[in-house]
Amino acid sequence: MTQFTVTGDVDPFLHISLKSGEKIYCESNAMVMMEATLDLKGKMTGGLGSALMRRFANGESFFQQHIEAVRGDGDCLLSPTLPGAIEVLEVGSTSYMITDGAFLAAESSVNLNVRTQSLGTAIFGQTGGFFICEASGAGKLAVSGFGSSFVLDVEPGKDIVIDNAHVVAWDSRLHHEISVTTQQSSGFLGQLVNSVTSGEGMVLKFSGRGKVVICSRNRENFAAWLLKLIPGNG
Repeated sequence: MTQFTVTGDVDPFLHISLKSGEKIYCESNAMVMMEATLDLKGKMTGGLGSALMRRFANGESFFQQHIEAVRGDGDCLLSPTLPGAIEVLEVGSTSYMITDGAFLAAESSVNLNVRTQSLGTAIFGQTGGFFICEASGAGKLAVSGFGSSFVLDVEPGKDIVIDNAHVVAWDSRLHHEISVTTQQSSGFLGQLVNSVTSGEGMVLKFSGRGKVVICSRNRENFAAWLLKLIPGNG
């Protein structure tokens, strides 16, 4: 059985051990090191249509890296794009929705499908636009966020509100809706004013039963920081 192990606390690696014949796939440029018993190929997972849809849904690379143990057992090390933690999830009876740029790697038995979102969530939620990726099938899935990560358990009657820029992945059975504030106000304008003055921005409300993976750092702030590094944007 393929083993996924997170190594290190700060900017960790994902250590994957494959038995002969086993396969995994990962985001482009994720591979840092692999043993010579493994082969790496760039492929359009699921064909041209699926690759295009995932490109629009999660901003993933058109080609993903496929690693296979063809000459015996072997290990590899992967690294996420964002500086932050990695969470390994078990896909099977539970499938997971994945936000923009959060996918790192999965066993070949895990499928990345594209689903549509409601208009409000697509425009305001910033979780993947009108299309969003869902990991289904059976096997291990690795996702990453910016900063530290934490797994929340949502239970019926105990809804959770999360800033949308901190959401990494969630159980697809959960119901989620977008809001412009964490407090009740009169009318949309009042909610919008309260959102701006509190500095909270858009939030997602999750209800039902399932897990939500969150990260400690705001992905939008990280993107803004990267832009400042470009000459002329500081």
